[in-house]
Amino acid sequence: MFGRFGPVRQIRKGKTGDKKGTAFIVYEDIYDAKNAVENLNGFNVGGRYLIALYYSAKRIQLIKDSTTNNNQNPQ
Repeated sequence: MFGRFGPVRQIRKGKTGDKKGTAFIVYEDIYDAKNAVENLNGFNVGGRYLIALYYSAKRIQLIKDSTTNNNQNPQ
């Protein structure tokens, strides 16, 4: 399914609690990744819908910082 959009460099399954049920697909070329995101987002597989996103290190860091701040300052 993922290979039809271009050569795939790596596929990893999420194993920890917050990543369980997810997969991380890395394409050789950014344009192949863009094409995959555009075509696979919302695609139904076995009664479940795919959510295709780009990885963003900056966004992940913002989420981690927000979580840390919320844990240090409970309301």
